[in-house]
Amino acid sequence: MRGDLTEEIVTIKINENNRKAISLNQKSSFGNLEEDVLELSLIEAFYLMEKGRLKIFKDNNRLQEDFIRDIIKEKEIYGKYIVYKDLKDRGYIVKTGFKYGSEFRVYSRGNSPGKDHSKYLVKVIYETHDISALEFSSYVRVSHGVNKSLLLAVVDDEEDITYYNIEWIRP
Repeated sequence: MRGDLTEEIVTIKINENNRKAISLNQKSSFGNLEEDVLELSLIEAFYLMEKGRLKIFKDNNRLQEDFIRDIIKEKEIYGKYIVYKDLKDRGYIVKTGFKYGSEFRVYSRGNSPGKDHSKYLVKVIYETHDISALEFSSYVRVSHGVNKSLLLAVVDDEEDITYYNIEWIRP
């Protein structure tokens, strides 16, 4: 399948010969379906590229994985990609969580947008990042306020991830 990179979005044109994009959205909840295109974030597109399901082009030139990886690293979202990839590989539906001040919303296995609400909000931080008590409490407060659990995904220098399931407990 072919996708075209513009800025930070990869678009896949939908026509009679290319119904795979609709399937990607409806069955696996990738991207946003708009009229005759499927719009993918750079993270979603790179994931599909690594899996061999998408070829990304810019100005009719096919881009290599290393080129897209460098863009993601330059935009300082590579740690987010590592977490996204890990969650997808574990079988979860992962969508953006910007509306909730987090990187991702994660749906329980077997659930998806439109069928059910997401169960988790995922906040990605780096092992070397200092987090204040005020920041931390705001993440917990928002997740509790929208009836979701907070997963704190800590990415270390070796690109390993440690997840902490944070829940609000009233004493």
